[in-house]
Amino acid sequence: MQPVERAEYEGVDYGWVMQTTFVVTILVGAPIVAILSAFVTLETWGARVAFAVRVGAPIWFATAVAVAVYAKRTEAGDGGRRGADDRDE
Repeated sequence: MQPVERAEYEGVDYGWVMQTTFVVTILVGAPIVAILSAFVTLETWGARVAFAVRVGAPIWFATAVAVAVYAKRTEAGDGGRRGADDRDE
């Protein structure tokens, strides 16, 4: 399997941040949206979509910010590899 391309700026691997945000949002956000939808009458598909967007967007945003802060503080997503600039000479 080929590795995913890396987009690293300021010590943060944004490829890892995007992938992790996607996975965590699906795993955490989808159940939250499903549970909250049980308390709202959603009669049409349009209403269901609008509800999912209204509730899902803040969940996605909060997840993205949390993952980015985590990556910045812990150097997450680097795979334990040292970059070309980190070589001992």
